[in-house]
Amino acid sequence: MRRLGRGPGFRLVAGAVVLGFVAAVAGCNGNGPTSSSGGAGSGGASGSGGVSGSGGASASAAAGGQAGGGDVGGSAAGLAQLPGQTFYVSDQTSAARQLVDLRGQGRTAEADTLLRIAAQPSSQWLGDQAAKGIAEQVSRRAAAADRTAVFVAYNIPHRDCGQYSAGGAADAASYRSWITGLAEALGDRRAWVVLEPDAVAHTLDACGVKGAAAAERYGLLSFAVQELKKRPQVKVYLDAGNPGWAQDPSAMAEALRKSGVATADGFAVNVSNFYATDRNAAYGAELSAALGGKPFVIDTSRNGNGPLGGDAWCNPPGRALGEPPTASTGRPGVDAYLWIKNPGESDGECGRGEPRAGEFWLPYALGLARGGA
Repeated sequence: MRRLGRGPGFRLVAGAVVLGFVAAVAGCNGNGPTSSSGGAGSGGASGSGGVSGSGGASASAAAGGQAGGGDVGGSAAGLAQLPGQTFYVSDQTSAARQLVDLRGQGRTAEADTLLRIAAQPSSQWLGDQAAKGIAEQVSRRAAAADRTAVFVAYNIPHRDCGQYSAGGAADAASYRSWITGLAEALGDRRAWVVLEPDAVAHTLDACGVKGAAAAERYGLLSFAVQELKKRPQVKVYLDAGNPGWAQDPSAMAEALRKSGVATADGFAVNVSNFYATDRNAAYGAELSAALGGKPFVIDTSRNGNGPLGGDAWCNPPGRALGEPPTASTGRPGVDAYLWIKNPGESDGECGRGEPRAGEFWLPYALGLARGGA
């Protein structure tokens, strides 16, 4: 089952080059696979499965920047860094750009509602050859603000089982080169990286990543962890699906071991999905116990009302923003609540007139913001 939120909804939008830097990418995570909200582009992956998945990122989002073009240059959004907040608030997210448009049109009430999303830290998805420039630019801006940037690396070969967020590096050698470049771009700056949504979970479901293909994937993930951890201020969290997707936590724990979780800082759950925080915390605690106490992070971007149920992973109605991003969760073993999926970015074209995966969808964003009020 795919993860909610990213799955078919994750799009990888090509980023624009500004002053030598390329626009940002959004992410994924759904019911089975991850549906992204910030995807390689800006939306992230969206899932194709049910609530159990995470959704996935769209290929166009992962390749480019946030729907508006990435974290480059100035903005009229006027967003400030939050006092006491660990993570970086970007004024170049899809929500921030839409906020500027609404204010310019005099739509003050809608702008005030959207500010509940735009004023919070969210993640930068990375999914193509532009990743190195994007990662360097965003991490530098975060460092200048004395904050920590959050990235999602989403470029594994055979990504998303060739479904909604299909794509990724051409082969193992290309991926190693890509991840090495990403690590180099982060340098000595603080950053958290959520590593390859859906990649581990897809070795355990019906995706077909088995045998030699699974062994190669585990090897690439281990290599990625090692490369990123060469940077002393980079924290790495391997994606571990969600409580509705991982039917056998012991199998997930073993797959995470093969993927280098021992060297990583921990793992991530609920990427681009909607499961309530309590349920994610219980799922994460079970995995943590099997992994010698490894900590984890939870994607709370859209889980304020929990999942709709059944297979409603694609832009389900009536959802709400979850807990704001924080590194002070008050829960033992939970390193942070993060908005890994960028709220308001579509999970995909679900037959109801929605935009493509990863594209910002104002009515849905406002619904999330109002539902979490």
